[in-house]
Amino acid sequence: MEHRDIDQIRGLADVQSSPPQVLTRRERLGRWAELLERDPNRRLSTLGEIEFAPRAERPSMRADNSPLAVAFEDPVLRTAGLRSDRLGDAMAFFQISEDGAHYIMCSCLFGQSMSAGTAAARVRSLDQVHWLVPASVMAGLASIPVLLHLLG
Repeated sequence: MEHRDIDQIRGLADVQSSPPQVLTRRERLGRWAELLERDPNRRLSTLGEIEFAPRAERPSMRADNSPLAVAFEDPVLRTAGLRSDRLGDAMAFFQISEDGAHYIMCSCLFGQSMSAGTAAARVRSLDQVHWLVPASVMAGLASIPVLLHLLG
C-alpha cells in the first residue's frame, strides 16, 4: 500500500469533507439514550457530587466510563459538535442544565456507578421535563394578573 497525503489524493479523486451533521436537541438526546441502551446492564461511573464541586470546576468534571464518555465515543455525536466528555461541553451540546446533568449521573443519587439503562431512561425523560417546566412557569406567571385583580 502506498501512502499519499490528502493533496495528492485530491488530484486523483473528488475528495470533499461533509459538513457537520445538524441534529436537533431531541435527536441528540435520543442518540445518547440509544447508545446507553445498547448495553443497559453496563456499569458506568457517575460524576462525584456535582453540586458540591466549586462552580468554576464543574464544567471540567469528567470520569472514565461515564454516561458522557459513552456519548463522546460516538462519531455521530462528535461530528455533530460534542467536543469532549467533560460536563460543561456535554451540557452545552445537549442543552441541559446543571440540574439535568445532576439528575442523569450524580454520585449522590447513584453512588460510584450506575447502569447504562438507568442513565438512558433519565436522558430520555429530560426531553419531557424540558417542556413541562417552562409551561408550568408560564401558567404561574399568567395567573398573577388574575390574582391581583381578585385581591385588589
